[in-house]
Amino acid sequence: MRFDRTGAQAKGWCYGPWNTDLRISVGYSNGGVDQPHRHTQITEIYFVARGWASVRVGAETLKIGEGDVLTVEPGEGHTFLDSSPDYFHFVVQTPGFEGAAAQAEKIEMTHADLGL
Repeated sequence: MRFDRTGAQAKGWCYGPWNTDLRISVGYSNGGVDQPHRHTQITEIYFVARGWASVRVGAETLKIGEGDVLTVEPGEGHTFLDSSPDYFHFVVQTPGFEGAAAQAEKIEMTHADLGL
């Protein structure tokens, strides 16, 4: 068993190949970050625990809220546009990468690339 308390950090990663044998990465955020990007191999699964957010995936803008699950497949550009003050989500990345491999897997995009 593992138990960790996230503390006062606004965003972070809890588990992944850097500290477990998991082949996934598990993280959280208390706000949507507007940073357009895509991944070539990673699937991201967002579990909304509280609040709402506007998310752009490809050419579609979605409003997600408490209880929603959003899966972003490899190659799909995405970013958060806005979120409520009480917003909080968990995110699972599969496969999980660490360090430089994780950074290389995040390919920056522009708002124009997403039709914004």
